Amino acid sequence: MEQDFTDSLQIRALEEKDVQQFNELLSYVFQVTEADIEESGFANKREMIKSKRPILELSKVFGWFDQEKLVSQIAIYPCEVNIHGTPYKMGGITGVGTYPEYARHGLMMELVTLALKNMRENKQWISYLYPYNIPYYRQKGWEIMSDKLSFKIKDTQLPKFVEVPGNVQRHEVAHPDVLAVYNQFAKENHGALTRSEFHWEEYWRYENEEERTAAVYYDEDNQPKGVLFYWVAEEVFHVKEMFYLNQKARNGLWNFISAHFSMVNWIEGDIFKNEPLAFLLEDGQIKETIAPYYMARIVDVEEFLKAFPFKSFREPFHFFVSDPMAEWNEGIFGLIWENDQVKVVKEPVGEPVVLDIQTLTCLLMNYRRVGYLARIERITGGKGALRTLEEIIPDMAAYFSDYF
Repeated sequence: MEQDFTDSLQIRALEEKDVQQFNELLSYVFQVTEADIEESGFANKREMIKSKRPILELSKVFGWFDQEKLVSQIAIYPCEVNIHGTPYKMGGITGVGTYPEYARHGLMMELVTLALKNMRENKQWISYLYPYNIPYYRQKGWEIMSDKLSFKIKDTQLPKFVEVPGNVQRHEVAHPDVLAVYNQFAKENHGALTRSEFHWEEYWRYENEEERTAAVYYDEDNQPKGVLFYWVAEEVFHVKEMFYLNQKARNGLWNFISAHFSMVNWIEGDIFKNEPLAFLLEDGQIKETIAPYYMARIVDVEEFLKAFPFKSFREPFHFFVSDPMAEWNEGIFGLIWENDQVKVVKEPVGEPVVLDIQTLTCLLMNYRRVGYLARIERITGGKGALRTLEEIIPDMAAYFSDYF
């Protein structure tokens, strides 16, 4: 960092009195217009800023100040996610921005380092973020962990009615049955966020209230098993999100969508998992677009590995990890299966597996498997260790549908 330039700057945690500057910096960096705010359901920028106050209170935000002017910032949202069935505290990185006249002086590098140390202190062993610039965050140790699949279906391509027991009912999006289904879904799906009341507020924050309807599928025992968030506008059925606990619920919700056949010409929506919809439809000749959605980063390798639900293995092996931002993640992490759980040691036991923090995150989040990463030379090591690693990582794609 340029010492002369930063001599007049101060780095500190933001306080409630800084919320307006926090949002003004975000608005400038991401060019949030009054039209964007109005479309999101807020009357004006003042109302939007007011809505952010509880977020700032619950989050940890660090910033650089020039005198009392906030010039660069990063926020850490407190979250919990499901990693292959194991709950992990997660630090959600957001609100990242620097005014252009203060860019390229290493301010954000310092803030990211501070954020990583803070997450580590708070036992948030993993971090998620939405990448506005994938190469930028890769340089700092984050890697793609999940995709968003967007689809568009003509009304004539809707799936045929499938006879299922139960029925679908429409509710408010905050109905207890909606929350109950999602809570169970999050426990069963790797990568998913455990949503508190705070996180649900964030989920809906920028959605127009007129575009919030929940369709809930109830099984033959009147138990809620699936939820569809949707709205209909200008002859298009919009799917915001669909989550379900079994295939009966999935079929029941698609029956509900198909019942709108006479009302709409198109069905458009998103799926937050690498699970192409075309394969599930009788007429699979539809338009699908897959794009990277969220990125993740292991904050503390040793602690993350200790909690990770590896399958049992015989032969020990060790990771040799490189990390551009966190020196505590640099070096050797040996894995031994002992007393029905993994033991992590700082010794080169067994064969090596050499990779950087980005690839280790990608691997353990199961965005890509060992064989593929080895073929593209993102991972190297002994054949036995790589084969073991392929076998002991649970094989479920990450699901993440939130945004912060």
